[in-house]
Amino acid sequence: MKKIYLSIILTGLGFFISSLILFSKEIVINPEENLVSLAFEQKLQELKNSKITIYAVGDVMLDRGVEYMIEKEGKGDFRFPFLKVAESLEKADILFGNLEGPVSERGNKVGSIYSFRNDPKVVEGLNYAGFDILSLANNHMFDYGRDALEDTMNILEANNINYVGAGFNEREAFSLRTKKIKNIKIGFMAFTDLGPSNWRASEENSGISWVREKDMGKIEGDVRTAKEKTDILIVSLHSGNEYDSNQTVFQEKFSRSCIDAGADIILGHHPHIVQKVEKYKNGWIAYSLGNFVFDQFFSEETMKGTLLEIIIINGKIKEVNSKEIEISQFYQPFLSE
Repeated sequence: MKKIYLSIILTGLGFFISSLILFSKEIVINPEENLVSLAFEQKLQELKNSKITIYAVGDVMLDRGVEYMIEKEGKGDFRFPFLKVAESLEKADILFGNLEGPVSERGNKVGSIYSFRNDPKVVEGLNYAGFDILSLANNHMFDYGRDALEDTMNILEANNINYVGAGFNEREAFSLRTKKIKNIKIGFMAFTDLGPSNWRASEENSGISWVREKDMGKIEGDVRTAKEKTDILIVSLHSGNEYDSNQTVFQEKFSRSCIDAGADIILGHHPHIVQKVEKYKNGWIAYSLGNFVFDQFFSEETMKGTLLEIIIINGKIKEVNSKEIEISQFYQPFLSE
């Protein structure tokens, strides 16, 4: 019996020693794996430390007089509006703008003489310009009804252009959209207080992220949550008075509240002229970037806009620069000298 016990013990010891030998071999291998892991971590850190450039522009409308110029001067080439600016826009890692009006061939005009509906071929121009993400939260997105809005979302996504501020339901319309560039997470949200309340997305219906002042408490909470998921958070607001160079009380309150809640940049549009860019606490507010592509030739102010350049290094905003955009007689934007 003792021999049996001794045999079991010796067998166990043998197994234990074999395990130690194998474990010791793993220990020999691990330093190489650690070096690989360390190199990977260093690479990620290098990416974080590298520069990221975001360009943001104002209202992009490719219907009405703009489409006329595309046909007349551009011979039907929907890249025509962007021919003078595309090379400058190539420097951006992300290009953001506000799309005025749906992209669709469907729907019925809501009745306003200022209703826009962009030909689906406009995506050729939008891709040529380099747009990565567009806000759909504005007062023209329902110009041809819900069918046209839904076409817009489908067409943009099918052509690798993300959208924010609209959705097939409330959750999507009000959700955060994140883009990862060089291992940095950049988030986008978009809202508007313009248009009737039935344009607001619901659990059952598609729509836009329509808000009122009394919604600010919820929006602040959503912004805090969004900031926890991102390195840089950008919030778009379509609001204000048309052709007014001063921001409204709502524009200022909304923008500052979002920065207090954690947003880094507020991008404003709708007035069709440029309003000021201000530094507020740890963030920046561009109250209105003005027009980017539009046919409002009746004033000098509406034929200008701002390209906001946002420079990010090591996951932090290092610079915010305003560059003047001019719009030619053919409704082609270009960087001012």
